Amino acid sequence: MREFVSKKVKDIQPSGIRKFFDLVLGMEDVISLGVGEPDFITPWVIREAGIYSLEQGFTSYTSNKGLYKLRLSISRFLKSRYNLEYSADDEILVTVGVSEGLDLALRAILEPQDKVLIPSPAYVSYGPITELAGGIPVYIDTRSTAFKLTPALLKKYIDKKTKAIILNYPHNPTGISYRKEELEELKKIILENKLLCISDEIYGELTYDFEHTPFSTLKGTKDFTLYLNGFSKAYAMTGWRIGFICGPEAIISAMTKIHQYTIMCVPITSQMAACEALHGGKPYVEEMKKEYRRRLQYVLERLRNIDLEYVEPQGAFYVFVSVKKTGLSGMELASRLLKKEKVAVVPGDAFGKQYLDYIRISYATSFENLKEAFDRIENFLK
Repeated sequence: MREFVSKKVKDIQPSGIRKFFDLVLGMEDVISLGVGEPDFITPWVIREAGIYSLEQGFTSYTSNKGLYKLRLSISRFLKSRYNLEYSADDEILVTVGVSEGLDLALRAILEPQDKVLIPSPAYVSYGPITELAGGIPVYIDTRSTAFKLTPALLKKYIDKKTKAIILNYPHNPTGISYRKEELEELKKIILENKLLCISDEIYGELTYDFEHTPFSTLKGTKDFTLYLNGFSKAYAMTGWRIGFICGPEAIISAMTKIHQYTIMCVPITSQMAACEALHGGKPYVEEMKKEYRRRLQYVLERLRNIDLEYVEPQGAFYVFVSVKKTGLSGMELASRLLKKEKVAVVPGDAFGKQYLDYIRISYATSFENLKEAFDRIENFLK
């Protein structure tokens, strides 16, 4: 029989997260500390805005770029929150989650064999999406620098074919983030080499120890930055599938071309709800953030009590935990923990093949679930 599936797609491995969590489906009484999804329901005022938009008859297509009302709200939010200026007319594109924004960005900028730097461990889609866009993902192993990208480390990986870097902070899976002065140092290398910084800041509103600094607020970076953000994490709107990307007009225009031939536009109901999120969602974000911080402190305390090492998170809702002391690999521990104690965590090699001795724990679940899960983990380790 003739082979119809392209070699490029055949060679890409399935998501390590989804592959593991296929095992969870159908199991009863499992406590999941795995998939990175808020356990909170989208705040009522946001849901109500979506419902009301349907009742009013808003069921049509919108502009390919997104509702002008929403783009204007995004522009005003970024100006008031970060003093960051993007034109609602030609520098903002509304996308189906940040995932589509990243896909569009890479397809719009990459020529065959262009290289994209990806600090690792890395979110599972960065590499495969780069490959599908015709580029070459180049992973920067950050274990030697406490999982933070440094200027010296960055320099080592840049060559003539390097076109862009994907910078994600607060970071999935480690939860680390960067202070302004750290970003300034990275900026020097990025600008010197004229790289495009694709800055995935979906967890920006969930930064705990210091104020989040968007990369494009740094002097001289705006023309070299695509700023990715959305509503899934901070506003507990994962299922609404809505994000946005801001950047230079020429790149946004190129991305919009691809977007209009593939997606057309984001569902109008989600866009109307997102307008309300930016207008009245801040108190709910702060409330959820406070609870995440409380959970984080509890998780770290329990990890210390069972003597497992971890990277100190500064944002998002993950902890990257070394399980080397147990004598098990991350996959072995995750599989046996699931089977024996019905607790699901993500093996570290889902985020890079060299992270065999790690697991990722998500604390985006209830406090009660966390207590029970760690009781089970402690029992398993004993």
